[in-house]
Amino acid sequence: MPLHVKCPTCRKECSWDNNPHRPFCSDRCQLIDLGAWTEERYRIPGRKVETQLGEDEEDEREDR
Repeated sequence: MPLHVKCPTCRKECSWDNNPHRPFCSDRCQLIDLGAWTEERYRIPGRKVETQLGEDEEDEREDR
């Protein structure tokens, strides 16, 4: 019996076996999820880390 899972984007049931888009049901759902990551709608919990730029990096930023 083939394994069926729900697509994390649209919740439609789809086959896991021989599915090139798994765990998604389609290329469209895959791209919707990728877009959500690039728009920072998903976040991994953790503490905010302050980064300090070195002198060379600060000079480069000022030149822009």
